[in-house]
Amino acid sequence: MEKTTVVTGDGFELHATTFGDAHRCRAAVLIAPGMGIEQHFYAAFAQWLAEQGFLVVTFDYRGIGHSRPPQYRRSLRGFEADVMTWARRDCAAMIDSVAGRAAGKPLLWIGHSLGGHLLALAPNHRRVAAMLTVASGSGYWRENSIRLRSIVWWLWYLLVPVTLRLYGYFPGRRLRKVGDLPAGVMQQWRQWCLHRDYLVGCEGDAVRRRYAEVTAPILSLSFTDDHYMSRANVESLHGFYCGAPRETRRISPREIGARSIGHFGFFRKRFAESLWPQAGAWLAAQA
Repeated sequence: MEKTTVVTGDGFELHATTFGDAHRCRAAVLIAPGMGIEQHFYAAFAQWLAEQGFLVVTFDYRGIGHSRPPQYRRSLRGFEADVMTWARRDCAAMIDSVAGRAAGKPLLWIGHSLGGHLLALAPNHRRVAAMLTVASGSGYWRENSIRLRSIVWWLWYLLVPVTLRLYGYFPGRRLRKVGDLPAGVMQQWRQWCLHRDYLVGCEGDAVRRRYAEVTAPILSLSFTDDHYMSRANVESLHGFYCGAPRETRRISPREIGARSIGHFGFFRKRFAESLWPQAGAWLAAQA
């Protein structure tokens, strides 16, 4: 395991962690995190993939985890970033960095939740040979599960507007929701989640075309007990990738002898013998 830094095109320093050997790998894998999730959450899975012969890189988006500048440790007020910044600047820089280290080997993308949204928005997405999405789907609130709709209505129409006005960022740690997020990120995400066509409805035809331009094969893994991502949410997002060969596996905990999986469970060590081999086999086939 090696800690590294990657400088984006606009000069921001991202913090990343590398697992595995670049010279002996069968392919490189870049793990794009979910909203507000720090890279250490993916460390166990990344190490397991490295043991299967992959070079694996995790990272924090700007403003998150180790990519949160020291002067913003107490508060993200005034920190400028939105989701498009994460995609067009941060993900683009990580793609170029990892592809450069892979010495001509294929570059594969794993997108957890939000991470599955961002590939198409990176200007250099064609360097990625295949994408595995995990618990990734549209955030449109009316497609959320019934259990979640009442919660997100309160989130989008009351909590987020009030906290952004009071704090100048979303204090998720204090509220025990999502994590601290820059104001621009939360404002943009809120706008997307309230639109029927999610981000393509808000960002326009140019973004819709970006999704259609992705031709890399995609495997979607989603879970029947994921209360954040309904089947409709998952199908909606992956429908934007209309130019890519797509395979969907919607897995119930019962199928693998588990009590629950949910939105975050896939990356936990207890699934090293059930879910992780499915991902590893598919990634190996793409390599």
